[in-house]
Amino acid sequence: MRIARLAAFVSFGLLAGCQSTGGTASAPAPGSAAPVVTAPATAAIAADDNLNAVLWVQAAVEYDAAATQAYRAAIAQLDRALKDPKWHALVPEERGSAAKLPPAVVLDIDETVLDNSPYQARLVAQGSEYNETTWDAWVREQKARPVPGVLEFAKAAQARGVTMIYISNRAVHLKDATLANLRAAGLPVKDDSVFLGLGTQVEGCEQEGSEKHCRRLVAGRQYRVLMQFGDQLGDFVQIDANTPAGREALYAEHRAWFGERWWMLPNPTYGSWEPALFNNNFRQPREARREAKRAALDIAQ
Repeated sequence: MRIARLAAFVSFGLLAGCQSTGGTASAPAPGSAAPVVTAPATAAIAADDNLNAVLWVQAAVEYDAAATQAYRAAIAQLDRALKDPKWHALVPEERGSAAKLPPAVVLDIDETVLDNSPYQARLVAQGSEYNETTWDAWVREQKARPVPGVLEFAKAAQARGVTMIYISNRAVHLKDATLANLRAAGLPVKDDSVFLGLGTQVEGCEQEGSEKHCRRLVAGRQYRVLMQFGDQLGDFVQIDANTPAGREALYAEHRAWFGERWWMLPNPTYGSWEPALFNNNFRQPREARREAKRAALDIAQ
Protein backbone atom coordinates (compact mmCIF):
# COMPACT_ATOMS: atom_id res chain seq x y z
CA MET A 1 0.00 0.00 0.00
CA ARG A 2 1.51 3.21 -1.08
CA ILE A 3 0.73 5.91 1.50
CA ALA A 4 0.42 9.30 -0.21
CA ARG A 5 3.68 11.25 -0.01
CA LEU A 6 5.25 8.45 2.05
CA ALA A 7 9.01 8.60 2.40
CA ALA A 8 10.47 5.33 1.17
CA PHE A 9 12.71 4.26 3.99
CA VAL A 10 12.48 2.16 7.14
CA SER A 11 14.42 1.42 10.26
CA PHE A 12 15.01 -2.23 9.35
CA GLY A 13 18.68 -2.08 10.31
CA LEU A 14 19.77 1.35 11.52
CA LEU A 15 22.93 1.81 9.50
CA ALA A 16 25.53 4.37 10.49
CA GLY A 17 27.72 6.07 7.94
CA CYS A 18 31.25 4.94 8.67
CA GLN A 19 34.79 4.85 7.44
CA SER A 20 36.96 1.99 8.57
CA THR A 21 40.65 2.11 9.33
CA GLY A 22 41.49 -1.15 7.63
CA GLY A 23 40.15 -4.23 5.86
CA THR A 24 39.93 -6.57 8.83
CA ALA A 25 37.65 -9.51 9.54
CA SER A 26 35.38 -9.64 12.56
CA ALA A 27 33.28 -12.39 14.10
CA PRO A 28 30.55 -13.88 11.86
CA ALA A 29 27.13 -12.26 12.01
CA PRO A 30 24.41 -14.45 13.58
CA GLY A 31 23.36 -17.14 11.13
CA SER A 32 26.18 -16.45 8.68
CA ALA A 33 28.95 -18.80 7.67
CA ALA A 34 31.60 -16.28 6.69
CA PRO A 35 33.30 -13.58 8.74
CA VAL A 36 32.23 -10.00 8.29
CA VAL A 37 34.95 -7.97 6.56
CA THR A 38 35.14 -4.28 7.29
CA ALA A 39 35.57 -1.82 4.43
CA PRO A 40 39.04 -0.58 3.43
CA ALA A 41 40.16 2.73 4.86
CA THR A 42 39.46 4.52 1.59
CA ALA A 43 35.83 3.38 1.30
CA ALA A 44 33.12 5.55 2.81
CA ILE A 45 29.80 3.75 3.27
CA ALA A 46 26.76 6.00 2.92
CA ALA A 47 24.06 5.37 5.50
CA ASP A 48 20.57 4.48 4.31
CA ASP A 49 17.78 3.28 6.56
CA ASN A 50 16.36 1.12 3.78
CA LEU A 51 19.43 -0.80 2.57
CA ASN A 52 18.87 -4.06 4.47
CA ALA A 53 15.11 -3.93 3.93
CA VAL A 54 15.35 -3.65 0.15
CA LEU A 55 18.08 -6.28 -0.04
CA TRP A 56 15.96 -8.67 2.04
CA VAL A 57 13.07 -8.37 -0.39
CA GLN A 58 15.33 -8.81 -3.41
CA ALA A 59 17.88 -11.35 -2.20
CA ALA A 60 16.49 -13.38 0.70
CA VAL A 61 14.64 -16.62 0.05
CA GLU A 62 13.02 -15.96 3.42
CA TYR A 63 11.00 -13.16 1.82
CA ASP A 64 9.83 -15.45 -0.98
CA ALA A 65 8.89 -18.12 1.55
CA ALA A 66 6.94 -15.71 3.77
CA ALA A 67 4.90 -14.30 0.88
CA THR A 68 4.29 -17.70 -0.70
CA GLN A 69 3.12 -19.31 2.52
CA ALA A 70 0.60 -16.51 3.10
CA TYR A 71 -0.99 -16.99 -0.31
CA ARG A 72 -0.95 -20.79 -0.09
CA ALA A 73 -2.59 -20.70 3.33
CA ALA A 74 -5.26 -18.40 1.89
CA ILE A 75 -5.99 -20.89 -0.90
CA ALA A 76 -6.73 -23.49 1.75
CA GLN A 77 -9.47 -21.24 3.17
CA LEU A 78 -11.18 -20.38 -0.12
CA ASP A 79 -13.63 -23.27 -0.28
CA ARG A 80 -14.62 -22.81 3.36
CA ALA A 81 -15.27 -19.12 2.72
CA LEU A 82 -17.35 -19.79 -0.38
CA LYS A 83 -19.56 -22.36 1.36
CA ASP A 84 -20.34 -20.19 4.38
CA PRO A 85 -22.97 -17.55 3.41
CA LYS A 86 -22.14 -15.56 6.56
CA TRP A 87 -18.44 -15.38 5.77
CA HIS A 88 -17.30 -11.82 5.09
CA ALA A 89 -13.91 -10.11 5.32
CA LEU A 90 -15.14 -6.52 5.57
CA VAL A 91 -16.03 -5.01 8.92
CA PRO A 92 -19.85 -4.78 9.32
CA GLU A 93 -20.10 -1.07 8.48
CA GLU A 94 -18.44 -1.66 5.10
CA ARG A 95 -20.58 -4.58 3.95
CA GLY A 96 -23.37 -4.43 1.39
CA SER A 97 -26.97 -5.16 2.30
CA ALA A 98 -27.88 -7.38 -0.66
CA ALA A 99 -28.64 -10.99 0.29
CA LYS A 100 -26.71 -12.59 -2.54
CA LEU A 101 -23.63 -10.98 -4.01
CA PRO A 102 -20.90 -12.53 -6.17
CA PRO A 103 -17.70 -13.46 -4.33
CA ALA A 104 -14.54 -11.36 -4.48
CA VAL A 105 -11.26 -10.81 -2.70
CA VAL A 106 -9.81 -7.35 -2.06
CA LEU A 107 -6.10 -6.85 -2.56
CA ASP A 108 -3.77 -3.94 -2.11
CA ILE A 109 -1.30 -3.65 -5.02
CA ASP A 110 2.09 -2.35 -3.93
CA GLU A 111 4.15 -4.93 -2.03
CA THR A 112 1.03 -7.12 -1.85
CA VAL A 113 0.49 -7.99 -5.52
CA LEU A 114 3.31 -6.13 -7.29
CA ASP A 115 6.92 -5.92 -6.11
CA ASN A 116 8.34 -2.40 -6.39
CA SER A 117 11.72 -3.18 -4.86
CA PRO A 118 13.61 -1.95 -7.98
CA TYR A 119 12.17 1.51 -7.33
CA GLN A 120 13.20 1.30 -3.68
CA ALA A 121 16.66 0.12 -4.75
CA ARG A 122 17.05 3.20 -6.96
CA LEU A 123 16.28 5.43 -3.99
CA VAL A 124 18.92 3.67 -1.91
CA ALA A 125 21.48 3.91 -4.71
CA GLN A 126 20.75 7.62 -5.17
CA GLY A 127 20.52 8.43 -1.46
CA SER A 128 17.08 9.90 -2.08
CA GLU A 129 13.56 9.48 -0.70
CA TYR A 130 10.16 8.77 -2.20
CA ASN A 131 8.51 11.56 -4.17
CA GLU A 132 5.50 11.58 -6.45
CA THR A 133 7.46 12.43 -9.61
CA THR A 134 9.86 9.49 -9.44
CA TRP A 135 7.08 7.18 -8.26
CA ASP A 136 4.79 8.09 -11.16
CA ALA A 137 7.67 7.52 -13.59
CA TRP A 138 8.31 4.07 -12.11
CA VAL A 139 4.64 3.08 -12.35
CA ARG A 140 4.54 4.14 -15.99
CA GLU A 141 7.49 1.84 -16.72
CA GLN A 142 5.12 -1.05 -15.92
CA LYS A 143 8.03 -3.23 -14.79
CA ALA A 144 6.86 -4.32 -11.33
CA ARG A 145 6.91 -8.10 -10.95
CA PRO A 146 4.31 -10.21 -9.11
CA VAL A 147 4.89 -10.85 -5.42
CA PRO A 148 5.80 -14.51 -4.78
CA GLY A 149 2.71 -16.71 -4.40
CA VAL A 150 0.14 -14.26 -5.73
CA LEU A 151 -0.21 -15.87 -9.17
CA GLU A 152 -0.85 -19.26 -7.57
CA PHE A 153 -3.58 -17.72 -5.44
CA ALA A 154 -5.07 -15.76 -8.34
CA LYS A 155 -5.35 -18.94 -10.41
CA ALA A 156 -7.12 -20.75 -7.57
CA ALA A 157 -9.51 -17.85 -6.95
CA GLN A 158 -10.32 -17.43 -10.63
CA ALA A 159 -11.06 -21.16 -10.98
CA ARG A 160 -13.67 -20.77 -8.23
CA GLY A 161 -15.35 -17.76 -9.82
CA VAL A 162 -13.89 -15.24 -7.36
CA THR A 163 -13.21 -11.71 -8.68
CA MET A 164 -10.05 -9.89 -7.64
CA ILE A 165 -10.60 -6.25 -6.62
CA TYR A 166 -7.54 -4.00 -6.35
CA ILE A 167 -7.87 -1.19 -3.80
CA SER A 168 -4.67 0.78 -4.10
CA ASN A 169 -3.19 4.09 -3.07
CA ARG A 170 -1.79 4.46 -6.54
CA ALA A 171 -3.49 7.62 -7.78
CA VAL A 172 -6.34 7.33 -10.26
CA HIS A 173 -4.28 9.01 -12.99
CA LEU A 174 -2.03 5.92 -12.90
CA LYS A 175 -4.93 3.57 -13.60
CA ASP A 176 -4.05 2.63 -17.18
CA ALA A 177 -0.39 1.97 -16.45
CA THR A 178 -1.29 -0.02 -13.35
CA LEU A 179 -3.84 -2.23 -15.09
CA ALA A 180 -1.37 -2.84 -17.91
CA ASN A 181 1.29 -3.87 -15.39
CA LEU A 182 -1.13 -6.19 -13.59
CA ARG A 183 -2.09 -7.89 -16.84
CA ALA A 184 1.54 -8.18 -17.97
CA ALA A 185 2.42 -9.78 -14.63
CA GLY A 186 -0.26 -12.43 -15.21
CA LEU A 187 -2.84 -11.15 -12.73
CA PRO A 188 -6.56 -11.31 -13.57
CA VAL A 189 -8.24 -8.00 -14.37
CA LYS A 190 -11.97 -8.45 -14.95
CA ASP A 191 -12.40 -4.89 -16.25
CA ASP A 192 -11.35 -1.35 -15.39
CA SER A 193 -13.81 -1.19 -12.48
CA VAL A 194 -11.72 -3.57 -10.36
CA PHE A 195 -9.10 -0.84 -9.82
CA LEU A 196 -10.08 1.58 -7.03
CA GLY A 197 -7.22 4.04 -6.76
CA LEU A 198 -6.51 7.03 -4.56
CA GLY A 199 -8.86 9.81 -5.65
CA THR A 200 -11.81 7.53 -6.46
CA GLN A 201 -14.99 9.47 -5.75
CA VAL A 202 -17.50 7.55 -3.65
CA GLU A 203 -20.99 9.01 -3.31
CA GLY A 204 -21.97 9.63 0.28
CA CYS A 205 -18.50 9.02 1.67
CA GLU A 206 -15.73 11.55 2.22
CA GLN A 207 -12.27 10.03 1.99
CA GLU A 208 -9.79 10.97 4.71
CA GLY A 209 -6.29 11.23 3.26
CA SER A 210 -5.19 7.88 1.89
CA GLU A 211 -7.58 5.79 4.00
CA LYS A 212 -9.40 3.08 2.03
CA HIS A 213 -12.70 2.96 3.92
CA CYS A 214 -14.77 4.62 1.16
CA ARG A 215 -13.36 2.34 -1.51
CA ARG A 216 -14.01 -0.76 0.58
CA LEU A 217 -17.63 0.43 0.73
CA VAL A 218 -17.71 0.28 -3.07
CA ALA A 219 -16.42 -3.29 -3.03
CA GLY A 220 -18.88 -4.25 -0.29
CA ARG A 221 -21.86 -2.92 -2.21
CA GLN A 222 -21.05 -5.03 -5.26
CA TYR A 223 -19.47 -8.20 -3.82
CA ARG A 224 -19.32 -10.51 -0.85
CA VAL A 225 -15.70 -9.99 0.07
CA LEU A 226 -14.22 -13.28 1.24
CA MET A 227 -10.69 -12.11 2.03
CA GLN A 228 -8.49 -9.05 2.16
CA PHE A 229 -4.76 -8.92 1.40
CA GLY A 230 -2.36 -6.13 2.26
CA ASP A 231 1.01 -5.17 3.67
CA GLN A 232 -0.24 -2.53 6.12
CA LEU A 233 -2.95 -2.36 8.76
CA GLY A 234 -4.85 0.31 6.83
CA ASP A 235 -5.37 -2.13 3.95
CA PHE A 236 -7.90 -3.98 6.13
CA VAL A 237 -9.59 -1.47 8.38
CA GLN A 238 -9.69 2.29 8.90
CA ILE A 239 -7.00 3.68 11.20
CA ASP A 240 -8.52 6.50 13.23
CA ALA A 241 -5.41 7.17 15.32
CA ASN A 242 -2.09 6.42 13.62
CA THR A 243 -0.12 6.18 16.82
CA PRO A 244 1.64 3.13 18.25
CA ALA A 245 -1.06 2.76 20.90
CA GLY A 246 -3.90 3.30 18.42
CA ARG A 247 -2.47 0.74 16.04
CA GLU A 248 -1.92 -1.83 18.81
CA ALA A 249 -5.54 -1.44 19.94
CA LEU A 250 -6.87 -1.81 16.40
CA TYR A 251 -4.79 -4.93 15.80
CA ALA A 252 -5.94 -6.45 19.10
CA GLU A 253 -9.57 -5.82 18.14
CA HIS A 254 -9.25 -7.64 14.81
CA ARG A 255 -6.47 -10.12 15.57
CA ALA A 256 -8.72 -13.17 15.14
CA TRP A 257 -9.24 -12.49 11.43
CA PHE A 258 -5.57 -12.58 10.47
CA GLY A 259 -4.67 -15.89 8.87
CA GLU A 260 -8.34 -16.58 8.14
CA ARG A 261 -9.98 -13.64 6.35
CA TRP A 262 -7.17 -11.10 6.45
CA TRP A 263 -3.71 -11.87 5.07
CA MET A 264 -0.69 -9.69 5.81
CA LEU A 265 2.26 -9.70 3.39
CA PRO A 266 5.78 -8.81 4.59
CA ASN A 267 7.03 -5.33 3.71
CA PRO A 268 10.00 -3.94 5.66
CA THR A 269 10.64 -1.06 3.23
CA TYR A 270 7.88 1.43 4.17
CA GLY A 271 4.52 1.64 5.89
CA SER A 272 2.17 3.70 8.03
CA TRP A 273 3.78 2.19 11.14
CA GLU A 274 6.83 4.36 10.50
CA PRO A 275 5.29 7.89 10.65
CA ALA A 276 3.37 6.75 13.73
CA LEU A 277 6.76 6.91 15.47
CA PHE A 278 7.35 10.60 14.62
CA ASN A 279 3.86 12.06 14.94
CA ASN A 280 3.08 11.53 11.24
CA ASN A 281 5.17 14.58 10.39
CA PHE A 282 7.19 14.02 7.21
CA ARG A 283 8.05 17.72 7.09
CA GLN A 284 10.66 17.16 9.75
CA PRO A 285 14.25 16.87 8.53
CA ARG A 286 15.30 13.33 7.71
CA GLU A 287 17.66 13.15 10.69
CA ALA A 288 14.91 14.28 13.09
CA ARG A 289 12.67 11.48 11.85
CA ARG A 290 15.56 9.05 12.16
CA GLU A 291 16.24 10.15 15.73
CA ALA A 292 12.60 9.55 16.66
CA LYS A 293 12.91 6.02 15.30
CA ARG A 294 16.10 5.45 17.28
CA ALA A 295 14.28 6.62 20.40
CA ALA A 296 11.57 4.02 19.75
CA LEU A 297 14.05 1.12 19.85
CA ASP A 298 13.56 -1.33 22.71
CA ILE A 299 17.02 -1.84 24.19
CA ALA A 300 15.92 -3.34 27.47
CA GLN A 301 18.04 -6.29 28.62
